[in-house]
Amino acid sequence: MNENHFKFSLSVLVLPLLFVLSIWTVYWFEIRFNYNLSDFGIYPRTLEGLRGVIFSPFLHGSIEHLYSNTIPAFLLMASLRYFYRGNFWNVLGYGILFSGFLTWLIARESYHIGASGLIYVLVSFMFFKGLRSQYYRLVALSLVIIMLYGGMIWYVFPDIEDGISWEGHLAGLLTGFGMAIFYKTPDYKKFLKYDWEQPDYNCEGDKFMERFDENGIFVNAPKPEVVEDLIHANMYQHSTAVNQYKIIYHFKEEESLE
Repeated sequence: MNENHFKFSLSVLVLPLLFVLSIWTVYWFEIRFNYNLSDFGIYPRTLEGLRGVIFSPFLHGSIEHLYSNTIPAFLLMASLRYFYRGNFWNVLGYGILFSGFLTWLIARESYHIGASGLIYVLVSFMFFKGLRSQYYRLVALSLVIIMLYGGMIWYVFPDIEDGISWEGHLAGLLTGFGMAIFYKTPDYKKFLKYDWEQPDYNCEGDKFMERFDENGIFVNAPKPEVVEDLIHANMYQHSTAVNQYKIIYHFKEEESLE
């Protein structure tokens, strides 16, 4: 598969935008009607708390919490849609389910809400998948992600900050790593423009490659007799080309004036 695999479409922007609008709409509903939906979050190891596996990514406790998740969620989902279109829905859907269920298993007895678990899934998946692909564009994406969100690694450790669900972050990180190993992506190959890039290229008969020795060192210019042969050949081609022209003259007698 060549570099034309990555194609922009409207869904790259629309799908992340719909997710962002949904979490802001839920928060607006809570403020507008003075209703607290935190009870629909993940509550560990209870049957009722399992519903939070689905609902928790759409619930946020404050405007700061919501804002901190909005921009990363939009950018990461757009990147996932553009670079990993074939895995988009699987990573998004199973990422929510598996990270939420793992949080339900290991977390403290408290309500865990927010889209940060999903954000950790996306960061982890695209970082490790890009390195595993060894394709330069995806590796570059991995480096960009680690530069922008590398500091998030500190929030998967216990007691890093009060009110932070480090268990949800850790669950998202592990889920993304697992999916990066499990899900396959196409064998990305750079488009080969030149003949010498082909795997079956044979350098014999290539005048340019003959100027290098067996150690890859550029050697001197061609021998004088070779240069003379080339000059004679060019002169012959030039004279042949000149002889191909045929000049025709037309004479017209001058009319006498009366």
